[in-house]
Amino acid sequence: MRRIRLGVGAALAAGTLAVTGLAFAPAALAVAPATATINATCTIGGSGEATLTATQTGTTATITVSSEAITAPIALSEDSIASTLTMVKASGGTTVFSGTENPAMALGDGVTVGPLTGTVASGDSLEAFGGSLQMVILGFTVTCTADAAQSPGPFVFD
Repeated sequence: MRRIRLGVGAALAAGTLAVTGLAFAPAALAVAPATATINATCTIGGSGEATLTATQTGTTATITVSSEAITAPIALSEDSIASTLTMVKASGGTTVFSGTENPAMALGDGVTVGPLTGTVASGDSLEAFGGSLQMVILGFTVTCTADAAQSPGPFVFD
C-alpha cells in the first residue's frame, strides 16, 4: 500500500510541475499581419507586386520577400544573393533585416530572398514604404523601393 501512495504522490508532483511549467512558459509571439504586399520598382529586374512574409520568435523576426513580377536578371545559385531589407519604424528610425538565403533561380524566374533576419521590440510597427531592399548579385547592387504603403498595413510585432 505504501508503494502505491508513493507512486500516486510522485505522479501528482510531476503533474503539478508540468502544469506550473506551462504557466510560466513564454507566450508565443505573433506579428500582424503575417503577410503584406507592396508594389516595388527595382533598378534591375523590373517592377511589380511583391509579397513580404514576416515571422517572430522573441526579439528575432524574419521577413521573406518574393515576387513573380520582379525577375532574376541572370541564373542564380542557391544562397548567392546578399540581401538587406530596411523597414521604416512608425516611431522613427529604421530596422534592418539581412541574410544570404535564396533559392536557385533561372534567368527570368520570380525573385525570392529570405528569410532575412532582424531584431524587433514589442510594439514595433514596420513599413516597407520609405525603406528599400538591396540585393548584391555577383558584386552588382540591385535596389528595390516600394511605390506606396504596404497592404493591408505595417507589420506590428508583439
